Amino acid sequence: MTNRLELSGVIAKDPKRSKSLAGIPHCHFVLEHRSYQKEADLPRQVYCYINVVISGQGQQILTQDLVVGSHIKVGGFVSYQTGRNGIGKLVLHADYIEKI
Repeated sequence: MTNRLELSGVIAKDPKRSKSLAGIPHCHFVLEHRSYQKEADLPRQVYCYINVVISGQGQQILTQDLVVGSHIKVGGFVSYQTGRNGIGKLVLHADYIEKI
């Protein structure tokens, strides 16, 4: 089964860093994407917010310079997560990040 998403955009909320109980570092932020795409041979304005998490010691060096307003491209898989408030959301678990 395929589960792969690549998205470019701007960091919309300050990155937050944390560690799991197992000591795995995580960086969480929100990516805002805006573009024009073609649908039914017509241009369509596209907009979305998506929560992104990057996990693992080796990946944290890629996130150290991220701030609100940084233009980036990320890639990874998406997963559904339910928050403490019971509201569900899609989260992009990134394994690739590039400043653009």
